[in-house]
Amino acid sequence: MRILYNLGIYLYYFGIFFYSFFNLKAKKWWVGRKNILQKCENLFNKNENIAWFHSASLGEFEQGRPVIEKFKLQHPDFKIVLTFFSPSGYEVRKNYETADYILYLPIDTPYNVRKFIEIVNPQIVFFIKYEFWFNYLKALYDKKIPVYLISGIFRPQQHFFKFYGGWFRKQLKHFSYFFVQSEASKELLHSIKIKNVTISGDTRFDRVIAIAATRIAFPLIEKFKASNSILLSGSSWEADEAILIDFMKLKKTNLRYIIAPHEIHKERIQQLQEKLPLTSLLFSQANEININEAKVLIIDNIGILSNLYQYATIALIGGGFGKGIHNILEAATFGTPILFGPNYHKFSEAIQLIALGGAFECIDNHDFITKANLLFDNMSLYEHAKEQCINYVNMNKGATEIILQHILLQHTTELF
Repeated sequence: MRILYNLGIYLYYFGIFFYSFFNLKAKKWWVGRKNILQKCENLFNKNENIAWFHSASLGEFEQGRPVIEKFKLQHPDFKIVLTFFSPSGYEVRKNYETADYILYLPIDTPYNVRKFIEIVNPQIVFFIKYEFWFNYLKALYDKKIPVYLISGIFRPQQHFFKFYGGWFRKQLKHFSYFFVQSEASKELLHSIKIKNVTISGDTRFDRVIAIAATRIAFPLIEKFKASNSILLSGSSWEADEAILIDFMKLKKTNLRYIIAPHEIHKERIQQLQEKLPLTSLLFSQANEININEAKVLIIDNIGILSNLYQYATIALIGGGFGKGIHNILEAATFGTPILFGPNYHKFSEAIQLIALGGAFECIDNHDFITKANLLFDNMSLYEHAKEQCINYVNMNKGATEIILQHILLQHTTELF
């Protein structure tokens, strides 16, 4: 089975190479890994204490960020290595100040794995959420380097829990310990005889609480908002924007819009602007004079959305009319009532916030218009939703502390 796995890795690698001629993201993925091992050899000092954190992309990085920062605070003698699989994580966080080394993860071939671990020589390793690179896991296990899965999520549909999943199950046993988000994930692991697991909760709660506590102000957006209500669409796709456009046609007074598309390349932004029935302005072009001339502000840069929810009266989170919703906790931490499309069932926080009355499923544009109007017009409903969002986030904090306390107890003498 390992031969087939390695063959799949090679095929994927060369598939990305050919795709890179036609796709910018694939090109960044390929170019970012060019001569990566040689670069590593020039970077690392063999005498350093290394803690290696790996995340697939930007969302997983944000999930692991509280653990990275708390670990560095507790163990300042350790150097932090941060690797990404995807350009969408690396390109945004390649200058992240807490990490000492930020790299693309070399693809999971036996040679790359052997060389990378030899060069980096980590003392402890953290994979975030659901990163399962089996050659890396086996090599770390063979070298007796502790490796932890943090904020893990497991679902019955995964290979590990299928009748044909014996080889995949065996690879999971290379983890030293699992910190999972839910009882359901713990029970799934127990069902395949993996007992080294703790329910820590989701570290994203700790991250969004930190964002709210250290919020960054945007004077231009404060000026744009003035005394108006704000409907913010975060990480939006075209299907989300189509619903928002129908709502704009109602031409409600004292209401302005902020749209932060999930993809912000030039053609995508231009297409969005052409569809809008109200005057719009790109945030990159905003100034003190023109900011009040627009009814719609389009966020055309990356990395500030999580702080913008502080200005939102209500939020439409993107993805619910496509493959699945994006991060709703960034809005919830500011007490912003949340709406999204019907594809949210993989996300426990969405299910729970709906039950509490802090979030609302919208089946279609008519449903969205009805529920958005209710939130704008019914102050009692709005205040209840706002309160439930804040309470929900605060009730679920603390995963970072659970993870690091457990690791400290396990490795007090051998690592720290």
